Amino acid sequence: MIDIKEELSGNTYPGRGIIIGKSDDGEKIVIGYFIMGRSENSRNRIFVAEGADLKTKAFDESKLQDPSLIIYAPVREIGETTVVTNGDQTDTVRDFILEGKSFEDALRTRTFEPDPPNFTPRISGIVNRHNGTFSYKMSILKSDNNREEAVLRFFYEYAEPISGEGHFIHTYEHDGNPIPSFKGEPKRIKLSGDIDEFTKQVWESLNPDNKVSFFARYIDIKTGKTESRIVNKNS
Repeated sequence: MIDIKEELSGNTYPGRGIIIGKSDDGEKIVIGYFIMGRSENSRNRIFVAEGADLKTKAFDESKLQDPSLIIYAPVREIGETTVVTNGDQTDTVRDFILEGKSFEDALRTRTFEPDPPNFTPRISGIVNRHNGTFSYKMSILKSDNNREEAVLRFFYEYAEPISGEGHFIHTYEHDGNPIPSFKGEPKRIKLSGDIDEFTKQVWESLNPDNKVSFFARYIDIKTGKTESRIVNKNS
């Protein structure tokens, strides 16, 4: 089990990242999502809440270039289900869930991002709360050895979350050119503290030059009551 502070502070560019797990007191679902950027277009963003959902938005609309891969809804709530992803596949998953289909069904219709030479992976998570318990899944869709015509789809299911533990998946191993995709299964991480401690821990550990925004949500497992935080570098 790794320490998220050490993991993030030692990596200048993990890209975009999803954290899901269970608080150390055993009472809350923990969800975190961050974005980073190297280009002016990627850095020109903020997170904004739209009801229970989260959206990315250009900080300075006059500087917005191609919005296709940077403007999307990272978080959607559908009843007792929360979807979090690094792209517009959030809406694909939501639409499939509303049709009675599965997380996996939705993501089998998608592939990695069309941004050669990086072919950025699509990372996704889904949390299902039911009768005072919850489970979650994660996924990564990435290029097979940086080939444009070949996609690899991986799915991970966590049916019995453990207090004080979570899983962390991100798009890139580290900085580079092209940027190497994340390898292996989601990393098992230690979770501690309330939502403010969690938010501070993650935000302050991200590289100060490349970090853009961070979102945290704690959901009471029994009642479903939510508490959220948004931190934007641009303000």
